[in-house]
Amino acid sequence: MSKEVLAEIVGNVTKVLAHKGDVVTLDTDLVILESMKMEIPVRSEYPGTLVDIRVHPGDVVQEGDVIAVVEE
Repeated sequence: MSKEVLAEIVGNVTKVLAHKGDVVTLDTDLVILESMKMEIPVRSEYPGTLVDIRVHPGDVVQEGDVIAVVEE
């Protein structure tokens, strides 16, 4: 079953740490967002295989945007 990992804040994507096909565990850092001069990791909320990463460095994400999709 596919699960979406969502952005919890508005921010700029500074780094993408995981890639399609990676096996991730609960709390694996996927992306780093910058918001208000702080770097905030977006972590996987599910264990499984990363089937899609929907952001790139330089993208601006809004709260609730899909960052990645994990297949459990």
